[in-house]
Amino acid sequence: MSATIKQLRAFVVVARSRSLAQASAQLHSSQPALSVAIRNLEEATGGPLFSRDGRQLALTPEGREFLVRAEQLLNSWDQSLDAIQQRFRLERGQLQLAVIPAFALNRVPTLLANFHLEYPQINIVLEDVVMERVVEAVQEGRAELGISFRPDELGGMEFVPFERDRFIAVMPGEHILAEKKTIRWRDLATHPFISMNRGSAVRRWTDTAFTQCGKAAQYVCEANQLSTIGQLVRAGLGISAVPSLCEAQMREYGLTCLPLSAPAVTQEVGALLKSRGNLSAPASAFLELLTRQ
Repeated sequence: MSATIKQLRAFVVVARSRSLAQASAQLHSSQPALSVAIRNLEEATGGPLFSRDGRQLALTPEGREFLVRAEQLLNSWDQSLDAIQQRFRLERGQLQLAVIPAFALNRVPTLLANFHLEYPQINIVLEDVVMERVVEAVQEGRAELGISFRPDELGGMEFVPFERDRFIAVMPGEHILAEKKTIRWRDLATHPFISMNRGSAVRRWTDTAFTQCGKAAQYVCEANQLSTIGQLVRAGLGISAVPSLCEAQMREYGLTCLPLSAPAVTQEVGALLKSRGNLSAPASAFLELLTRQ
């Protein structure tokens, strides 16, 4: 027979009060039930823990030694239980995120500020990396949640979409195309174009759009970050097309942002995760925040 937490707690209260009547009142239990609990604990330990001393109960030598250990066990149990309850109450824990830079720069600060206001005890770890690294971070367990465009291959992960992005054209305000209300991809093909680096998803979508419009782009420069592309456009090196996630950032650079069509390039933005059932309480709370925005 194994001892239980309830039996240990009953033993400690009886040992400190030296009275079944007082102990039963403290524990809100009947004396017969308390007697059964002590008897079962003694069966589990292999011998008597109490002896009668007149009207009071006295600990046997083995009982005195066991009392110290029982109190240590109960303290450890209470601390462990409190720690896990704090995690489920979101009073402690960690939120690990991997986010594409466009979302990290333009959306994440407000989201995390709101999350921190609601759960100030949660430590936040943010990794802002390109889309391919977001997928790796979630797959390898460095991040519980990734925020990205939908990958071509999920590799067994779940993708929870929460918005749809559409590419926009960006250019200096004095550029000849800035006078238009909308821009077609074929319009971009007649001007020096700044693109994301080869191998990136954004570059692949850009190449596909130019192919579909029947015009070849005049690539003049490649960069690894959309923010760098914005600064290059600002400097007058060329024009570009970027996800609308970046629109606020591009306008801060003083650039003109226009709807881009023929074709319309749209992509889902969402959360990447291994499994909803395996998310920690902080990750589940942040996912809920993402999907209700």
